[in-house]
Formats: sequence, structure tokens, C-alpha cells
Amino acid sequence: MNDDEPFLSEEDQALAARLKLLLLEHTDLSASIEALGHMPVPDQLMIARLKRKKLTLKDEIARVENRILPDIIA
Repeated sequence: MNDDEPFLSEEDQALAARLKLLLLEHTDLSASIEALGHMPVPDQLMIARLKRKKLTLKDEIARVENRILPDIIA
């Protein structure tokens, strides 16, 4: 084992993998919203739904990040 790499439990590894997927989905939604906005007649309802989903993902990302690195009050 390499001493330079921090030890991650299975739960931390699973959380890191989940975080990576959430961030990817968040980025994909941003690209979709951007593309819809550039259409000649943008579908405002679809854009609103995607923005709502993106906001939900952002909240989930924050929860996962807090589980990986919780706030420690010293």
C-alpha cells in the first residue's frame, strides 16, 4: 500500500463515486439548459424543469460532500 494515498473506507469510496456521477449529471443538465436556450423558440417549461432538477442535484451534491468532509467545529 502506498502511504501517500489516504485510506478511504468502502463507504467513502461509494460516496466519492456517487459524487462523481452527480457532478457529471449536473454538468450535463447545464449543457442541456444552455442548448435549449439557444433554440429559435426555447421550450420554457422544459428549461424550468431542467433547472429545478439541476437545483435538486446541487442540494444532493452538497449532502454527499458534507458526508465525505463533515464540518468539524474545533
